Amino acid sequence: MLADTDKLSAIRSAFPAEGLFAEKEWLISPEPFPIDSKFERELEQLGHQLFVFQRACNQLYQLSASGKQPAWIAAYLDAGKPAELIAFSRQKQFRDELPIVIRPDLILTDEGFTIAEIDSIPGGIGLTAWLNRTYAQFSSEIVGGADGMLEGFRSCLPNGGDVVISNESSTYKPEMRWIAAQLGEDWAVADAENYEPVNGRDVYRFFELFDLPNLPRVRELMDAAARRELRVTPPFKPYLEEKMWFALFWLQPLREFWRRELGEKYFLKLQQVIPYTWLLDPTPLPQHAVIPRLEIHDWRDAAKFSQKQRDLILKVSGFSPLGWGSRGVTVGSDVPQNEWEREISGALEKFWSEPRIMQRFHKARLLEHRYFDGDSAEIKTMRGRVRLCPYYFVEFDRVRLRGALATIVPADKKLLHGMRDAILVPSARVS
Repeated sequence: MLADTDKLSAIRSAFPAEGLFAEKEWLISPEPFPIDSKFERELEQLGHQLFVFQRACNQLYQLSASGKQPAWIAAYLDAGKPAELIAFSRQKQFRDELPIVIRPDLILTDEGFTIAEIDSIPGGIGLTAWLNRTYAQFSSEIVGGADGMLEGFRSCLPNGGDVVISNESSTYKPEMRWIAAQLGEDWAVADAENYEPVNGRDVYRFFELFDLPNLPRVRELMDAAARRELRVTPPFKPYLEEKMWFALFWLQPLREFWRRELGEKYFLKLQQVIPYTWLLDPTPLPQHAVIPRLEIHDWRDAAKFSQKQRDLILKVSGFSPLGWGSRGVTVGSDVPQNEWEREISGALEKFWSEPRIMQRFHKARLLEHRYFDGDSAEIKTMRGRVRLCPYYFVEFDRVRLRGALATIVPADKKLLHGMRDAILVPSARVS
């Protein structure tokens, strides 16, 4: 068995010259994040459950847009989006297309885990691929194996293609260049701002759809996809990239749709792991009605909640520069009353141009993980909280877990994301 110093040396020596995230650093550890075999099986099952959920979301939107389900569903999901993009996403030839990379953000709690959100254009693919390969040198039980992430990403574009990245997402260019280099000469990374599509050459879209006005030539790519000259994944479907799907999942009028489309088993399982979520729709309620579970008549009443009552999170739902990372997120118990009130007021005013959701806050459990402290040149132990990001790839109708990135942050942090003082490691099964 390698000593910690040898493991750390192996990790450092494997680090790509260009890095993996532009201008980003993290703490390294001599050991992966341990998960037991029971939890690994649960993670594997979750991938297919989320695929079925996304397929049902796609169906529900289309039924609403065609008048076969209530019109308010599509109205919510289309809010704030340009009519041209909405029309493009509804074209018949794209009807069944879904994201083929699914990455939920799991918060590990004392009761198990909760899904904070699902990211259809996730960063960290190259990073997790590199971590898996690097840690596999001294751990034979890495989730997904040494090259699972690489094989999973290869399945996105089986004949190779271009990973097209915008300046907005430039942080992730180094990791995507690394993964393209590993996959071979049929793969390349290109800038979205001046990308010129090539007939027959498929594209992995690594830019957000709110960013389209900043991409002068993107219409050429969209038209080529519409003509079926090439394939673009994830598809140009902004409605699938909304966090409000968790709120729609909990709405009583849609309960039977979800139960039917997911099946009873998946429906009940997702109820256990999807946090209760509300849309901050400012539409006045009838006098006899209340907002479920909060038992208030008006969202402005939530602005008056005490700090103890504010175990709630406000989030931008999507289609916004504030809709990814930790941007546009407010933890109610972490801000003073006047700021919480201001955030709710702003969310109500901007709902139909930039929808927001409110979500129950689930506190992550505390655990310990060792890391290398550069200042003291010693191995120390962090007491922290974990966000676990399993990466699923839809490979020829089979959903496969190819890796799981653990982000361990200090215990005093409420928002669990990559940061300078966070540990980033792959996951490995333990007996």
